[in-house]
Amino acid sequence: MNTTDYIVNAILVLLVVRQIRGGRLDLTSLLLPVVLVSATALYYLRSVPTAGNDLVLELVLAGAGAALGAACGVTTQLWRREDGVYAKAGFAAAALWVLGMATRTGFAFASDHGAGTAIADFSRTHLITGAQAWVAAFVLMALSEVVARLVVIRYRAYRLSTSTAARVALA
Repeated sequence: MNTTDYIVNAILVLLVVRQIRGGRLDLTSLLLPVVLVSATALYYLRSVPTAGNDLVLELVLAGAGAALGAACGVTTQLWRREDGVYAKAGFAAAALWVLGMATRTGFAFASDHGAGTAIADFSRTHLITGAQAWVAAFVLMALSEVVARLVVIRYRAYRLSTSTAARVALA
């Protein structure tokens, strides 16, 4: 990992701080995580290899990211005020987000600090064609984590809004 990698990861970790602080669900809270992770994807993703078991690796890690993101969305506290729905990530949601980041960062660090041979052996044994397959898999993991979290939170916010509106209409 180089300095740029650490800066990119630090920016993504700052998303956790923003989520812990909490705030109203608005267009910025929807677009900012998607823009930041998309920019990260553009920086790292050169291709999505599909030879050998590359696609399996990519789908497994994307699925893991989606599961982490969904769990993060479910464990985020939502409440309604007159001016909209608010969200605040608690300990569990933040821990899940950090787990995803730590997994990706830890893998990159390990590959540069002694685990490269073990990763290469694993890749050969499991027909993973090269480093770009790992890059694509981890980028897809990050993207799916962000998107799944946003989808779950937005769905929960929608349900909260409609249930509140239904109660007001019945009153």
